[in-house]
Amino acid sequence: MIKSINDLEVYKESLNLLELLYSVFQKIPKSEYDVSHNCKRAAKSIPSNLTEGFAKRSSGPTFKNHLKICIGSSDEVVAHLQTLSITVPYLKPKFKDLSESYIVLSKRLNSLYKNWKYNN
Repeated sequence: MIKSINDLEVYKESLNLLELLYSVFQKIPKSEYDVSHNCKRAAKSIPSNLTEGFAKRSSGPTFKNHLKICIGSSDEVVAHLQTLSITVPYLKPKFKDLSESYIVLSKRLNSLYKNWKYNN
């Protein structure tokens, strides 16, 4: 039974990935500040939107809308990581691993979106 946001595996996964992302981004040169800033912003929005949507879960369409936003943010993180793998090639393996993890997160969010049941 899901009683709190902490019971959602995608929420915990989004926080773990955010922590990993921040640790990798400590090694990024300042010249890539704009891309790294946008990537961090998108990554931080995932747990935030999950939390806000979960608080409004009694309205299924509202929660599902927040899940859509999370999927978009996760996909945005992947795009930024792909850009960074070109501009910061020495971190390409780290970006690839993170990118693959965010792709899995997007799939899990999409599955939750499709399977979320609610009462109108």
